[in-house]
Amino acid sequence: MATAEVQDPYVNFNFLVELDNIARASFHEVSGMDSTVDVIEHREGGWNTTPRKYPGQTKHTNLVLKWGMATDTELYDWHREVTQGKVSRRNGSVVLLDGAGQEVARWDFVRAWPAKYTGPGLNAESSDIAIETLELVHEGLTRVS
Repeated sequence: MATAEVQDPYVNFNFLVELDNIARASFHEVSGMDSTVDVIEHREGGWNTTPRKYPGQTKHTNLVLKWGMATDTELYDWHREVTQGKVSRRNGSVVLLDGAGQEVARWDFVRAWPAKYTGPGLNAESSDIAIETLELVHEGLTRVS
């Protein structure tokens, strides 16, 4: 008979995003934390049933940050700098917290810069929060804990 304690999985709403030199307090959603490895197929002579498959380049999906619009404009200003040709790359982390606010997992990303900004969708018949979106291009995502 099993006597191990069952541990509940972590919830996905308790997280934070850390970015070099940007003090954005909270985010509504973070997505795009995935990567894929290209497959290189090579046909070998004498092996006619299937090609050999080798790993190629690793590609990382852009991170998409969503937050409720407030008075701070640091993320928009960062994107605006890029549109003016001043690309400043930053490192950062997405940190998952447990119910007590302690870190349980961390994904570090490197050399990120904002490729796309989307302002909030506005609707006079809605009472939803105004959400801004920033899409970050980066050169690597690593789960470190």
